[in-house]
Amino acid sequence: MARTGIMTRTGKTAVAAVPQRSAVEDASLIQWFFRPAMLFRMSLVAGVFALWPYAAQKLPSLGTRPEYRIAFAQIQVTPPPEHPVPSNLIEQVAELSGMPQELSLLNENLTVDIAHAFRRHPWIARVIQVRKSFPAAIEVSVEYRKPVVMAQVPGGRIPLDAAGILLPTADFASSDSDGFPLIQPVEAKPKIRPGNVWNDPGILAAARLAALLGDHWKSLKLASISIPSDIDAATDVNDVILALVGRDGSRVVWGRPPDNDHPGELEATQKIRRLEKYLADYGDYGQPNGPYEIDIRHWQEITRRPLAQEQLQAKPAKVPKPDPKEAASPKLREAKSFKSDRRK
Repeated sequence: MARTGIMTRTGKTAVAAVPQRSAVEDASLIQWFFRPAMLFRMSLVAGVFALWPYAAQKLPSLGTRPEYRIAFAQIQVTPPPEHPVPSNLIEQVAELSGMPQELSLLNENLTVDIAHAFRRHPWIARVIQVRKSFPAAIEVSVEYRKPVVMAQVPGGRIPLDAAGILLPTADFASSDSDGFPLIQPVEAKPKIRPGNVWNDPGILAAARLAALLGDHWKSLKLASISIPSDIDAATDVNDVILALVGRDGSRVVWGRPPDNDHPGELEATQKIRRLEKYLADYGDYGQPNGPYEIDIRHWQEITRRPLAQEQLQAKPAKVPKPDPKEAASPKLREAKSFKSDRRK
Protein backbone atom coordinates (compact mmCIF):
# COMPACT_ATOMS: atom_id res chain seq x y z
CA MET A 1 0.00 0.00 0.00
CA ALA A 2 1.37 3.38 -0.95
CA ARG A 3 1.99 5.94 1.72
CA THR A 4 -0.01 9.12 1.59
CA GLY A 5 0.86 12.46 2.95
CA ILE A 6 -1.58 15.22 3.75
CA MET A 7 -0.59 18.87 3.36
CA THR A 8 -2.70 21.38 5.20
CA ARG A 9 -2.40 25.12 4.96
CA THR A 10 -3.35 27.41 7.76
CA GLY A 11 -3.15 30.99 6.77
CA LYS A 12 0.29 31.44 5.20
CA THR A 13 1.88 28.43 6.90
CA ALA A 14 2.03 25.00 5.24
CA VAL A 15 2.26 21.95 7.55
CA ALA A 16 3.30 18.52 6.19
CA ALA A 17 1.60 15.60 7.88
CA VAL A 18 3.88 12.68 9.05
CA PRO A 19 3.42 9.64 6.79
CA GLN A 20 1.70 6.79 8.61
CA ARG A 21 3.17 3.24 8.53
CA SER A 22 0.59 0.60 7.83
CA ALA A 23 -0.07 -2.51 9.92
CA VAL A 24 1.03 -4.66 7.00
CA GLU A 25 4.50 -3.11 7.07
CA ASP A 26 4.87 -3.74 10.83
CA ALA A 27 3.89 -7.37 10.34
CA SER A 28 6.46 -7.77 7.56
CA LEU A 29 9.25 -6.42 9.85
CA ILE A 30 8.36 -8.84 12.63
CA GLN A 31 8.32 -11.74 10.23
CA TRP A 32 11.79 -10.78 8.91
CA PHE A 33 13.23 -10.52 12.42
CA PHE A 34 11.95 -13.95 13.45
CA ARG A 35 13.12 -15.80 10.36
CA PRO A 36 15.12 -18.96 11.20
CA ALA A 37 18.31 -17.63 9.64
CA MET A 38 18.19 -14.45 11.72
CA LEU A 39 17.41 -16.33 14.93
CA PHE A 40 20.36 -18.65 14.26
CA ARG A 41 22.75 -15.74 13.84
CA MET A 42 21.53 -14.11 17.05
CA SER A 43 21.84 -17.34 19.05
CA LEU A 44 25.35 -17.84 17.68
CA VAL A 45 26.47 -14.36 18.82
CA ALA A 46 24.91 -14.86 22.25
CA GLY A 47 26.65 -18.22 22.60
CA VAL A 48 30.05 -16.74 21.78
CA PHE A 49 29.65 -14.08 24.46
CA ALA A 50 28.48 -16.66 26.99
CA LEU A 51 31.28 -19.13 26.32
CA TRP A 52 34.17 -16.65 25.80
CA PRO A 53 35.36 -16.50 29.46
CA TYR A 54 35.56 -20.29 29.59
CA ALA A 55 37.23 -20.56 26.18
CA ALA A 56 39.77 -17.85 27.03
CA GLN A 57 40.96 -19.91 29.98
CA LYS A 58 41.52 -22.90 27.72
CA LEU A 59 43.39 -21.02 24.99
CA PRO A 60 47.23 -20.94 25.25
CA SER A 61 48.55 -17.64 26.76
CA LEU A 62 51.10 -15.69 24.70
CA GLY A 63 52.70 -14.54 27.92
CA THR A 64 53.94 -18.06 28.59
CA ARG A 65 55.53 -18.55 25.18
CA PRO A 66 59.37 -18.39 25.31
CA GLU A 67 59.62 -15.77 22.54
CA TYR A 68 57.74 -13.35 24.79
CA ARG A 69 59.74 -14.00 27.96
CA ILE A 70 63.28 -13.08 29.00
CA ALA A 71 65.40 -13.57 32.09
CA PHE A 72 66.41 -10.38 33.95
CA ALA A 73 70.04 -11.50 33.71
CA GLN A 74 69.77 -11.40 29.89
CA ILE A 75 69.12 -7.65 29.80
CA GLN A 76 71.71 -5.88 27.64
CA VAL A 77 73.06 -2.74 29.34
CA THR A 78 75.53 -0.06 28.22
CA PRO A 79 79.03 -1.51 28.74
CA PRO A 80 80.44 -0.02 31.96
CA PRO A 81 84.04 1.04 32.53
CA GLU A 82 86.17 -1.96 33.38
CA HIS A 83 86.69 -0.65 36.89
CA PRO A 84 85.36 0.09 39.45
CA VAL A 85 81.79 -0.56 38.24
CA PRO A 86 81.07 -4.16 39.31
CA SER A 87 80.81 -6.87 36.65
CA ASN A 88 77.63 -8.26 38.26
CA LEU A 89 75.80 -4.93 38.00
CA ILE A 90 72.63 -6.45 36.47
CA GLU A 91 72.44 -9.03 39.24
CA GLN A 92 72.75 -6.25 41.83
CA VAL A 93 70.03 -4.21 40.11
CA ALA A 94 67.65 -7.18 40.26
CA GLU A 95 68.42 -7.75 43.94
CA LEU A 96 68.03 -4.08 44.94
CA SER A 97 64.79 -3.63 43.01
CA GLY A 98 63.16 -6.93 43.89
CA MET A 99 62.09 -7.53 40.29
CA PRO A 100 61.29 -11.11 39.17
CA GLN A 101 63.99 -13.23 37.60
CA GLU A 102 61.88 -13.72 34.46
CA LEU A 103 60.07 -10.92 32.60
CA SER A 104 57.23 -10.83 30.07
CA LEU A 105 57.39 -8.52 27.07
CA LEU A 106 53.59 -8.29 27.20
CA ASN A 107 53.78 -6.38 30.50
CA GLU A 108 52.68 -2.84 29.58
CA ASN A 109 54.72 -1.32 32.44
CA LEU A 110 57.86 -3.33 31.77
CA THR A 111 60.07 -0.55 30.42
CA VAL A 112 59.04 1.82 33.21
CA ASP A 113 59.71 -0.81 35.88
CA ILE A 114 63.15 -1.63 34.44
CA ALA A 115 64.13 2.05 34.24
CA HIS A 116 63.13 2.54 37.88
CA ALA A 117 65.11 -0.55 38.91
CA PHE A 118 68.32 0.70 37.28
CA ARG A 119 67.94 4.22 38.70
CA ARG A 120 68.06 2.78 42.21
CA HIS A 121 71.59 1.47 41.76
CA PRO A 122 74.28 3.85 43.14
CA TRP A 123 76.45 3.49 40.03
CA ILE A 124 73.70 4.66 37.66
CA ALA A 125 73.61 8.41 37.14
CA ARG A 126 70.86 8.39 34.49
CA VAL A 127 68.74 5.93 32.53
CA ILE A 128 68.68 7.18 28.96
CA GLN A 129 66.43 4.58 27.30
CA VAL A 130 64.83 1.16 27.80
CA ARG A 131 63.89 -0.67 24.62
CA LYS A 132 62.20 -4.08 24.26
CA SER A 133 62.03 -6.05 21.01
CA PHE A 134 60.81 -9.38 19.56
CA PRO A 135 61.93 -12.11 19.89
CA ALA A 136 62.47 -11.40 23.59
CA ALA A 137 65.25 -8.83 24.06
CA ILE A 138 65.68 -5.79 26.30
CA GLU A 139 68.33 -3.08 25.92
CA VAL A 140 69.02 -0.47 28.60
CA SER A 141 71.10 2.64 27.85
CA VAL A 142 72.53 4.27 30.96
CA GLU A 143 75.06 6.87 32.07
CA TYR A 144 77.38 5.74 34.85
CA ARG A 145 78.61 7.84 37.73
CA LYS A 146 82.30 8.66 37.61
CA PRO A 147 84.41 8.71 40.78
CA VAL A 148 86.47 11.90 40.99
CA VAL A 149 87.68 12.13 44.59
CA MET A 150 88.16 10.28 47.88
CA ALA A 151 87.18 11.70 51.26
CA GLN A 152 89.50 10.73 54.11
CA VAL A 153 87.30 9.74 57.04
CA PRO A 154 88.10 7.92 60.28
CA GLY A 155 88.80 4.34 59.33
CA GLY A 156 89.20 4.72 55.58
CA ARG A 157 88.30 6.61 52.43
CA ILE A 158 84.94 7.19 50.75
CA PRO A 159 84.65 7.63 46.94
CA LEU A 160 82.49 10.44 45.55
CA ASP A 161 81.44 11.71 42.13
CA ALA A 162 81.46 15.34 41.00
CA ALA A 163 78.02 15.98 42.52
CA GLY A 164 79.10 14.72 45.95
CA ILE A 165 77.21 11.42 45.64
CA LEU A 166 78.61 8.50 47.61
CA LEU A 167 79.76 5.48 45.60
CA PRO A 168 80.07 1.91 46.92
CA THR A 169 83.32 1.64 48.84
CA ALA A 170 83.33 -2.14 48.42
CA ASP A 171 83.90 -1.78 44.66
CA PHE A 172 87.30 -0.14 45.20
CA ALA A 173 90.54 -1.88 46.08
CA SER A 174 92.74 -0.25 48.68
CA SER A 175 95.24 0.67 45.96
CA ASP A 176 92.56 2.45 43.90
CA SER A 177 92.36 5.40 46.27
CA ASP A 178 95.91 6.47 45.46
CA GLY A 179 94.85 7.51 41.97
CA PHE A 180 92.23 10.04 43.10
CA PRO A 181 92.42 13.48 44.70
CA LEU A 182 91.90 13.36 48.45
CA ILE A 183 89.62 15.56 50.60
CA GLN A 184 90.75 16.23 54.15
CA PRO A 185 90.24 16.80 56.98
CA VAL A 186 86.83 15.11 57.32
CA GLU A 187 85.85 14.60 60.93
CA ALA A 188 83.10 11.98 60.60
CA LYS A 189 81.58 9.49 58.19
CA PRO A 190 78.31 10.51 56.54
CA LYS A 191 75.17 8.75 57.78
CA ILE A 192 73.85 8.01 54.31
CA ARG A 193 73.90 5.08 51.91
CA PRO A 194 75.75 4.95 48.56
CA GLY A 195 73.82 6.67 45.81
CA ASN A 196 72.88 9.66 48.01
CA VAL A 197 74.36 13.15 48.14
CA TRP A 198 76.69 14.06 50.99
CA ASN A 199 75.08 17.39 51.83
CA ASP A 200 78.11 19.04 53.39
CA PRO A 201 79.09 22.39 51.78
CA GLY A 202 82.80 21.69 52.12
CA ILE A 203 82.51 18.21 50.59
CA LEU A 204 80.33 19.45 47.71
CA ALA A 205 82.74 22.32 46.95
CA ALA A 206 85.78 20.03 47.08
CA ALA A 207 84.11 17.46 44.81
CA ARG A 208 83.53 20.12 42.16
CA LEU A 209 87.16 21.22 42.38
CA ALA A 210 88.40 17.62 42.19
CA ALA A 211 86.35 17.03 39.02
CA LEU A 212 87.99 20.08 37.44
CA LEU A 213 91.54 19.20 38.46
CA GLY A 214 91.33 15.47 37.79
CA ASP A 215 93.31 15.55 34.55
CA HIS A 216 95.81 18.04 36.01
CA TRP A 217 96.23 16.47 39.44
CA LYS A 218 99.49 14.63 38.86
CA SER A 219 101.11 17.28 36.69
CA LEU A 220 100.30 19.95 39.29
CA LYS A 221 102.00 17.82 41.99
CA LEU A 222 99.02 17.93 44.33
CA ALA A 223 98.28 15.67 47.29
CA SER A 224 94.90 16.73 48.69
CA ILE A 225 92.13 19.33 48.90
CA SER A 226 91.73 21.02 52.26
CA ILE A 227 88.31 22.20 53.40
CA PRO A 228 87.64 24.69 56.22
CA SER A 229 86.69 23.24 59.58
CA ASP A 230 84.52 26.19 60.61
CA ILE A 231 81.69 25.85 58.08
CA ASP A 232 78.20 24.56 58.85
CA ALA A 233 75.29 23.14 56.88
CA ALA A 234 73.89 26.63 56.21
CA THR A 235 77.03 27.79 54.38
CA ASP A 236 76.61 28.45 50.67
CA VAL A 237 78.72 26.01 48.66
CA ASN A 238 79.88 28.85 46.42
CA ASP A 239 81.32 30.69 49.45
CA VAL A 240 83.56 27.86 50.66
CA ILE A 241 87.26 28.80 50.49
CA LEU A 242 89.29 25.78 49.42
CA ALA A 243 93.01 25.12 49.56
CA LEU A 244 95.25 22.65 47.77
CA VAL A 245 98.06 20.80 49.52
CA GLY A 246 101.14 20.02 47.46
CA ARG A 247 103.20 16.86 47.76
CA ASP A 248 105.88 18.79 49.61
CA GLY A 249 103.38 20.06 52.19
CA SER A 250 102.96 23.55 50.74
CA ARG A 251 99.47 25.01 50.83
CA VAL A 252 97.89 26.75 47.83
CA VAL A 253 94.90 28.96 48.62
CA TRP A 254 92.58 28.24 45.69
CA GLY A 255 89.49 30.19 46.73
CA ARG A 256 85.89 29.40 45.85
CA PRO A 257 84.90 26.25 43.92
CA PRO A 258 84.55 26.26 40.11
CA ASP A 259 81.39 27.44 38.37
CA ASN A 260 80.52 30.21 40.79
CA ASP A 261 79.59 33.75 39.80
CA HIS A 262 81.15 35.57 42.74
CA PRO A 263 82.42 39.01 41.64
CA GLY A 264 86.19 39.34 41.62
CA GLU A 265 86.85 35.58 41.61
CA LEU A 266 89.35 34.47 38.99
CA GLU A 267 88.21 31.87 36.50
CA ALA A 268 89.29 28.33 37.23
CA THR A 269 91.31 28.13 34.01
CA GLN A 270 93.28 31.22 35.06
CA LYS A 271 94.14 29.64 38.39
CA ILE A 272 95.30 26.44 36.70
CA ARG A 273 97.56 28.46 34.40
CA ARG A 274 99.03 30.23 37.43
CA LEU A 275 99.90 26.93 39.08
CA GLU A 276 101.46 25.63 35.86
CA LYS A 277 103.51 28.83 35.52
CA TYR A 278 104.60 28.65 39.15
CA LEU A 279 105.83 25.08 38.77
CA ALA A 280 107.56 25.95 35.50
CA ASP A 281 109.45 28.77 37.27
CA TYR A 282 110.27 27.05 40.57
CA GLY A 283 109.96 23.31 39.90
CA ASP A 284 108.03 22.74 43.12
CA TYR A 285 105.80 24.67 45.51
CA GLY A 286 108.35 24.46 48.32
CA GLN A 287 111.34 25.95 46.48
CA PRO A 288 113.55 27.54 47.63
CA ASN A 289 112.82 27.64 51.39
CA GLY A 290 109.35 26.16 51.78
CA PRO A 291 106.91 24.74 52.45
CA TYR A 292 104.88 27.86 51.72
CA GLU A 293 101.37 29.17 51.80
CA ILE A 294 100.77 30.38 48.23
CA ASP A 295 97.77 32.56 47.48
CA ILE A 296 96.72 32.60 43.81
CA ARG A 297 93.40 34.42 44.28
CA HIS A 298 94.64 37.98 43.69
CA TRP A 299 94.18 39.60 40.32
CA GLN A 300 97.46 41.49 40.34
CA GLU A 301 99.88 39.13 42.07
CA ILE A 302 100.61 35.81 43.68
CA THR A 303 101.74 35.98 47.29
CA ARG A 304 103.57 33.43 49.39
CA ARG A 305 104.94 33.11 52.89
CA PRO A 306 106.48 30.32 54.95
CA LEU A 307 103.77 27.96 56.07
CA ALA A 308 105.26 27.70 59.55
CA GLN A 309 104.33 31.36 60.21
CA GLU A 310 100.75 31.04 58.97
CA GLN A 311 98.24 32.53 61.38
CA LEU A 312 95.36 30.04 61.58
CA GLN A 313 92.89 32.68 62.78
CA ALA A 314 93.77 35.23 60.12
CA LYS A 315 91.01 36.29 57.78
CA PRO A 316 91.45 35.61 54.05
CA ALA A 317 93.09 38.44 52.18
CA LYS A 318 90.77 40.76 50.29
CA VAL A 319 90.75 40.38 46.53
CA PRO A 320 91.82 43.62 44.77
CA LYS A 321 89.72 45.26 42.09
CA PRO A 322 89.78 43.09 38.95
CA ASP A 323 92.28 44.00 36.27
CA PRO A 324 92.29 41.51 33.36
CA LYS A 325 95.80 42.52 32.23
CA GLU A 326 97.27 41.96 35.68
CA ALA A 327 95.42 38.68 36.05
CA ALA A 328 96.95 37.40 32.83
CA SER A 329 100.53 37.97 34.06
CA PRO A 330 100.58 38.20 37.87
CA LYS A 331 103.74 39.01 39.81
CA LEU A 332 105.05 36.97 42.72
CA ARG A 333 105.23 38.99 45.93
CA GLU A 334 107.00 37.67 48.97
CA ALA A 335 105.34 38.32 52.31
CA LYS A 336 107.36 40.52 54.69
CA SER A 337 107.87 37.62 57.03
CA PHE A 338 109.41 35.68 54.16
CA LYS A 339 111.84 38.49 53.29
CA SER A 340 113.06 38.78 56.85
CA ASP A 341 113.42 35.03 56.98
CA ARG A 342 115.61 35.08 53.88
CA ARG A 343 117.87 37.79 55.33
CA LYS A 344 118.54 35.55 58.31
